[in-house]
Amino acid sequence: MKKRTQEKKTPAAETSSGAGGILSGLAGLLDKLNELAETGVELRRSGEVGGLGNKSKGIYGFTVKVGLGDQTARVEPFGNIRTDKKTGQPVVEEIREPVVDVFEEKDHVLIVAEMPGISAPDVKLKVKDDVLTITAASGDKKYRKEVLLPGSYAQDKITLSCNNGVLEIKCRK
Repeated sequence: MKKRTQEKKTPAAETSSGAGGILSGLAGLLDKLNELAETGVELRRSGEVGGLGNKSKGIYGFTVKVGLGDQTARVEPFGNIRTDKKTGQPVVEEIREPVVDVFEEKDHVLIVAEMPGISAPDVKLKVKDDVLTITAASGDKKYRKEVLLPGSYAQDKITLSCNNGVLEIKCRK
């Protein structure tokens, strides 16, 4: 169960230098991890990066979860900036990876995904075995995320709702 979330948006001035700005924004991460290990909270950082060689807007972020049922820290990235495997340089992809949380409830699994600019008709869900694939598109906003579920679920047992870009998916047992 989540206790508390700390969120910080990195100012544009810090990110204007591209990948270097990302690294400078992560300088205090180790101190925060120690704090998180003691308090059991979630830390989320995000921002925008320009100057990556194309006209797309780069969105990056990560969520660090500590003390939420496991003893180890989990770092979950989101956004649309990836490292090109051939050149090693950061590139902006058209499709963003949203922030997703998975909660196991008594009679269902709840998946909450943040997809600004998206409404319920824009979303497509596909389940195969224990992997749920979420895709959504509206205008220039495109998202895709594969979520590992704690078990297999039939497509007809999955429902979704969306309010202001916050998608809630329920997988009934």
